[in-house]
Amino acid sequence: MPSLIDIRRRIRSVKNTQQITKAMKMVSAAKLRRAQDRVIAARPYGAMLRKMLANVASAAAGDEQAGQNPLLAHRPEQRILLVLVTSDKGLAGAFNSNLIKAAQRFQMERPDATVTLELIGRKGRDFFRKRRARISGDQLNPAKPVYQETALIARKAMDLFQSAEIDAVYLLYNEFKSVVAQKLMVTRVLPAEVPDGAEPVDYIYEEPPAEMLKELIPRYVETEFFRAMLESTAAEHAARMTAMDAATSNAAEMIDKLTLYMNRVRQASITKEIIEVVSGAAAAE
Repeated sequence: MPSLIDIRRRIRSVKNTQQITKAMKMVSAAKLRRAQDRVIAARPYGAMLRKMLANVASAAAGDEQAGQNPLLAHRPEQRILLVLVTSDKGLAGAFNSNLIKAAQRFQMERPDATVTLELIGRKGRDFFRKRRARISGDQLNPAKPVYQETALIARKAMDLFQSAEIDAVYLLYNEFKSVVAQKLMVTRVLPAEVPDGAEPVDYIYEEPPAEMLKELIPRYVETEFFRAMLESTAAEHAARMTAMDAATSNAAEMIDKLTLYMNRVRQASITKEIIEVVSGAAAAE
């Protein structure tokens, strides 16, 4: 049976841990609010850009130059670039492990293809580096994504696709749904998906629709990369806040159990001392 000093030391240690988890929960809650605002602000822009891309593609459907756009080239997916977005820090529940498992599953589902990884985030980078996976590049995940920095990754992917070094580009990230829910997303961004059969839109074009499509597709790809980063950042803070809230509650339960156990041990010790005193007094008589 542990001594009272050991139990008190354990309770003090759990209380210190509880203070840390509670502080981390509050920090994540504050960061989540800002990240959520950025996600909500970016979603309408992305939706409108996709709609505009569909309208311009519909108007350019009869132009042969539009079909020759290298970012629309469909090839057998023999060489695939998978852009995996993880976090730099842990203590976020299953946030990173689910992403890594999804990346491994993505590779296993395509045994005939060569899957190259572009890793964003320390957790994914460390995991796949140890396993000597095929990696085209890696970088840390910024705490606050910046469009210009994310666009560099998107342009790198577009350059590889246009030079036919890869046949498709996929994004794997966690989409923010709510504080307690994130959704794993595997999205193909290249070749760009242009809907067919849409009704022509009565636009007045100053330039040929094919030329506008040539400018819109790179912007669309950059926006998809940036939106994935924003979604992942918000989902990470939500997952960490939920995990730290659960850890704080578990610490409170453990403190209650340890306190009850300490009181029982102290009561047993007092009872034992009383019995010894009574027994000693009885023996002295």
